[in-house]
Amino acid sequence: MMEEINGVKVPFIPVGGVGSLKKNEQSTFPANGIFEEILKKELDGIKFSHHAQVRLESRNIRLSDEQISLLQDAVNRAEQKGSKDSLVVMNNIAFIVNVRNKTVVTAIDGENMNDNVFTNIDSAVLINNQ
Repeated sequence: MMEEINGVKVPFIPVGGVGSLKKNEQSTFPANGIFEEILKKELDGIKFSHHAQVRLESRNIRLSDEQISLLQDAVNRAEQKGSKDSLVVMNNIAFIVNVRNKTVVTAIDGENMNDNVFTNIDSAVLINNQ
């Protein structure tokens, strides 16, 4: 004998019986906007492409929370000026950032920056946080 629960036939009866199951209960979020605030922060935050993550790791570049915040601020300023792709230089590290997507595309440290030519950028932001 098959039992039907919410329109689905199941080959068992729950221990508490079918009546113990709550129907169509939806998740609720606090009304004070905490969820929306966290979601907005995550969506607006800077992201790192897979390529950038590999470059950071292979070049042993570690970014502090403060540096990530400064990078985010630089991208926001570039966005306000209408930039699409920007070179952001901070502490002898260069980042190529897709401003529209707020995504770091690649990162280059000082040792590897010599004799490089940066193309396909429309702006540069220099950060001095020393």
